[in-house]
Amino acid sequence: MQKRNKYTEIEDFLSDESFQLWVLSKVDQEGWEEWTLESRQRAKLVEDARLMLLAMKIPDTQLSKSDIHRALQTTWQKIREKENQKTVKTLKLNSFRKRFVSGIAATLVIGLMSAWFYNNHFKTENNVVTYKELIEENNEGLVEQTNNSSKPQIITLSDGSSVLLQPNSKLSYPKIFTGNERKVYLSGEGFFEISKNPKKPFFVYANEIVTKVVGTSFRVKAYSDHPDVEILVRTGKVKVKSNELVSKSNEEEIVLLPNQALRFLRNDMKFNKITNITQDPVLVQSVGNIEQLSFEFNDIPVSQIFETIEQAYLVDIDYPQNKLKECHLTTSLSDQPLTEKLKIVCKSIGNNTSFEMNGNQIIITSEGCN
Repeated sequence: MQKRNKYTEIEDFLSDESFQLWVLSKVDQEGWEEWTLESRQRAKLVEDARLMLLAMKIPDTQLSKSDIHRALQTTWQKIREKENQKTVKTLKLNSFRKRFVSGIAATLVIGLMSAWFYNNHFKTENNVVTYKELIEENNEGLVEQTNNSSKPQIITLSDGSSVLLQPNSKLSYPKIFTGNERKVYLSGEGFFEISKNPKKPFFVYANEIVTKVVGTSFRVKAYSDHPDVEILVRTGKVKVKSNELVSKSNEEEIVLLPNQALRFLRNDMKFNKITNITQDPVLVQSVGNIEQLSFEFNDIPVSQIFETIEQAYLVDIDYPQNKLKECHLTTSLSDQPLTEKLKIVCKSIGNNTSFEMNGNQIIITSEGCN
């Protein structure tokens, strides 16, 4: 017990097994807490030793690049200060202590760098934090929709835009869009059809990137545990850039046109533009019905139009088949959200035709064609 009264250096504490047990396992068999509080100078030295030991342990929680950088800088600064103090006091460590301090520094650096490598090359969960941070910083009052089912879900936004949200995905959005911008936040995968409003651009925040549109249809795939983020444009034009809250990059916006895609490599923070999606096997395999089906109809039975909508959005449409069996329509629905498509069809049918949406169930009410 009297041995620790002679401790004057951090490594004295680090080599003491009872000190390690107290710091790492919260077991204070030797009365370390009471002994520490007896002297302010002693408490400062004990705290430095405690922080060093905890840093060497490397906790299981995630470490960001900035956290690692700060830890490294702090550690080396302490080592330099300690060496400077020894020089002023003309004190010399014996060869054992020199090797011990060097070993501590090497262990800490290797441990921190290993944690950095693991977090950046094998874990992407940091980007879930990015999604959460974006939600927390938004003061509009957001609604979060999570798709825990095995089928895509339709979400209709206040401006008439629609999102086909895939399983294991979530979308946060305001009940009503205010101001000069429309912003939503995605974690997972969603197909967006945006109502046109040049005065109020639409932004999709998905992990490290931001997609800006005015009125178009496109897919964003941004799962937290995937190594990249994908954007595929079906109609219109979108602009993509790095999220400034994740990267202070000054890169210009990348413009994507119909049937073009962009793959953002998260580990390298690089964009890979794909001008011909048919030559990318991964994209070809992932293209869904909504991106392949044609919504150009020329004298087509209404029943076939409803069937196309059902296949594209994976919804069920209940309509009076007998009353509409003779109805044929000529219309273009290629660049409209789902609700707008339904409005156009109902207006074209006429005769007080209307629709009602309840999740993925759509009910058409009509007295027949004009």
